[in-house]
Amino acid sequence: MTYTRTAVVLHWTIALLIFIAFPLGLYMHELPLSPTRLQLYSYHKWLGITVLLLLLARLAWRATHAAPPYPAGMAPWQRRAASAVHGLLYLLILAVPLSGWLMSSAKGVQTVWLGVLPLPDLVGKDKALGEALEELHEILNYGLLTLVLFHVAAAAKHQFVDRDGLLARMRFRGS
Repeated sequence: MTYTRTAVVLHWTIALLIFIAFPLGLYMHELPLSPTRLQLYSYHKWLGITVLLLLLARLAWRATHAAPPYPAGMAPWQRRAASAVHGLLYLLILAVPLSGWLMSSAKGVQTVWLGVLPLPDLVGKDKALGEALEELHEILNYGLLTLVLFHVAAAAKHQFVDRDGLLARMRFRGS
């Protein structure tokens, strides 16, 4: 049994956007203040808000569509670990863009999604809060990176060591 096409598309689209947003965030953060840096920050925010929206769609989809069962031979502790990691991934994929949006709000820089839709500030301008949220955003990002690497390593183990077909549940299929 496999995930639905919608779940697969949402999974891989979110993964791709995170794969772009994370290194972009590292790169832009080190640039001197310039129009290029400001434009990259805008792109980074667009990616983050898009990830947030796609995650909400994925959570709604998941609430109405059960995940396929784990392979029959998978140990109970692995099932629990997989469920915990997935839950933490969802939590961090939600928390990272929200912390970025909160940080922008606290720093007095409005988030404008795709350059056309101004989003409301979530908090008032507050320099100290903005700095704290910047640190939180960084910590959450590294936590997400750690979990993603763990997730990928576990998928590779199932594919190449266990050979239990787990990874095939999340692959694109023809119509």
